[in-house]
Amino acid sequence: MINYLMSMLTQIFSGHLGNLEYAAASLGNNGVQTFAYGLMLGMGSAVETLCGQAYGAHRYGMLGIYLQRSAILLTLTGVLLTIIYIFSKPILLLLGEAPDIASEAAIFIYGLIPQIFAYAANFPIQKFLQAQSIVAPSAYISFGTLAFHVLFSWLATYKLGLGLLGSSLVLSVSWWIVVVGQFIYIVKSERCKKTWAGFNMEAFHGLWSFFRLSVASAVMLCLETWYIQILVLLAGLLDHPEVALDSLSVCTTISGWVFMISVGFNAAASVRVGNELGAGHPKTAAFSVLVVNCLSTICAIIAAIIVLALRHVISYIFTEGETVADAVSELTPYLAVSLVLNGIQPVLSGVAVGCGWQTFVAYVNVGCYYLIGIPLGALFGFYFKYGAKGIWIGIISGVFLQTLILLWTTFRTDWNKEVEIAQKRLATWDDQKQPLLNDDK
Repeated sequence: MINYLMSMLTQIFSGHLGNLEYAAASLGNNGVQTFAYGLMLGMGSAVETLCGQAYGAHRYGMLGIYLQRSAILLTLTGVLLTIIYIFSKPILLLLGEAPDIASEAAIFIYGLIPQIFAYAANFPIQKFLQAQSIVAPSAYISFGTLAFHVLFSWLATYKLGLGLLGSSLVLSVSWWIVVVGQFIYIVKSERCKKTWAGFNMEAFHGLWSFFRLSVASAVMLCLETWYIQILVLLAGLLDHPEVALDSLSVCTTISGWVFMISVGFNAAASVRVGNELGAGHPKTAAFSVLVVNCLSTICAIIAAIIVLALRHVISYIFTEGETVADAVSELTPYLAVSLVLNGIQPVLSGVAVGCGWQTFVAYVNVGCYYLIGIPLGALFGFYFKYGAKGIWIGIISGVFLQTLILLWTTFRTDWNKEVEIAQKRLATWDDQKQPLLNDDK
């Protein structure tokens, strides 16, 4: 959550430079940057499935190998993403964004290039630690980095006059501090002694099979992460795009803050379910799903009530102007519904990762988000002239349908069968044969 907060603080600092800068930073942060974030996080979730189940099965030595394989593949992916970042301006113009916003957004994005490779190391490291229920060190490191980030963002943006480029460069440096801090912990900590035996050439074996597994995971999470960002890009094509982008960006930022709470529950669900399946405890896995869902939903409902109570003033945290404040106020009821849905859906996605259902969920995401959500958002936003509200209706529609499908699937799950599948998967992977996700859901 703190890592996400750093990104949002960067956006807020940029917003106080002016509405154009805020729209540009929002487009860069919520559009192009999230494209990379979703891809890297998605590919990293393959480590989450394998490490969680391997740790539960007491196959500790494989965790470090999984981490290294994933980091190698994500670094290679980062090279390709760098090309997209470099050509972000013509890409944004090709998508129909306003020239002034596209130019400023490109400046912001150039400073995020080092962040790509921090992602490549950070996500495998995070999944490696989470699989062992090691969470506090990452939180402490991130919290300390947050203080650095706030101070140096303020200096770069305002005192040194580096503007958008300065703020995004500081964000990249902050992510690398988190990566280095976590890696030092892994090397020095007694808690990782069984799971980290140092760098091993075995990490280069079976990379193609691991790549296939990572791609299945990436498709699931990328389709989900990119969904809202595509709708934000659509907002740039509306009449008065600055107001539409600003209001939607404020709402997606608030949604993102609350979503990070659910992401914590997502990780808890994934780790606990993976551990219990690997250990052969089906009833405990099923009970974990129920408990985590209840806690996450309660938190989301509380957040929705707070947002509704502050609907007329909440936008001033991010940017100035009554026009944007009024637009955000109109979107807030839709935002509240999204917050409640986001209290349920991420936990179910975590269960899917813990079980290895990524391929199944990828198909669900295609149908719910891209065949229903985005077309509905475009229909209400442009044809029916609902503007930003219409686009948010599309967001809600896709998430609601996906949540219903995942609830039904989880309810019907045979947990004894999932234990058998987990054991087979681990045996297959340890032999370095082609790993298969559970595609028969």
